Amino acid sequence: MIADMEPRVLRVSEADVVRDLAAILQRVQAGTEVVIERDAQPLAIIRAAAPERRTISECIALAEAHEKENGDVPVLDPDFAADVEEIVRNRKPWNPPAWG
Repeated sequence: MIADMEPRVLRVSEADVVRDLAAILQRVQAGTEVVIERDAQPLAIIRAAAPERRTISECIALAEAHEKENGDVPVLDPDFAADVEEIVRNRKPWNPPAWG
């Protein structure tokens, strides 16, 4: 199940950050980019240090939720699908070196 979809960019005042930094950092950790504003002007941007990564099952769940909300069925680009099939068909077993 997918959690509520939060905005990818959150704009907050400098005072809000001072008041509840822990909550702001929690949102950043969840993948939200936070724009801190002073007098309604951007002052700083906080974003996660590493890019957000999703598992295949999370991507499928997001696609299913999008379809349910909007009625739009995700369609895989045929060229991309063919490329993926070729990669899977030609992949070799991975034999990592033994570090001793």
